[in-house]
Amino acid sequence: MFSLASKIVAITGGGSGIGRAIAKVFAAQGAEVYILELNESSGEETAKSIVSDGGKAKSFACNVSDQANVKKVFARLIDDAGRLDILINCAGISHIGRLDNTSEEDFDRIFNVNVKGVYNGMAAVIGQMKSQGGGVILNLASIAGSMGIADRFAYSMSKGAILSMTYSVAQDYIKDNIRCNCISPARVHTAFVDGFLKKNYAGQEKEMFEKLSKVQPIGRMGKPEEIAALALYLCSDEAAFVTGTDYPIDGGYIKLSN
Repeated sequence: MFSLASKIVAITGGGSGIGRAIAKVFAAQGAEVYILELNESSGEETAKSIVSDGGKAKSFACNVSDQANVKKVFARLIDDAGRLDILINCAGISHIGRLDNTSEEDFDRIFNVNVKGVYNGMAAVIGQMKSQGGGVILNLASIAGSMGIADRFAYSMSKGAILSMTYSVAQDYIKDNIRCNCISPARVHTAFVDGFLKKNYAGQEKEMFEKLSKVQPIGRMGKPEEIAALALYLCSDEAAFVTGTDYPIDGGYIKLSN
């Protein structure tokens, strides 16, 4: 089950964190993975790691907020692979702040990467997927997009937009055999979290890590590999009946938090 043999997969933000975990899991299941990454060196490092493990992977530098660049990269990818079966929009950035302390510059930065970046990726591949008879799109949203979380005004806005775009694309292209879903994680332990703690809580990293972990009722943060496992199911043929759906993966946060 869940074989991705002969599948061509593109992953934005595949050089680190959740995107990297998805790239490695998908390659292990037989997919040929194309990593699209702003940080070219991290993308290449992930691709080399996959190849050294016997998988197939290539890395392209890509700025998801630049539509011309995105179209150029995907045209090159499709020319190289001949098709694109799965697109995973994982590239994204975070921001901490309320409405009254979120600057226009910060708002635009979040919008350009998290919202426009997902739009650019989907717009670049939808024609190809239609012409080849179908495909799968998976977007990385967040529980912040469907519930109120303190000090995440711009970030929550961007993830709510991903939910809406996911539903719209699923509806508009269902007869083209294109499935579109999204995943909404709670807090996941990545290098970003460690960097955030080091920057904002120097000397208190351990206690703050424990505090943030316990926000999830299950008592810990998620692991990137756990998100990758859900992504694998949703992009596999076993999920052929699933489209237009948001999947929380949150350690009980939405339903069990008091």
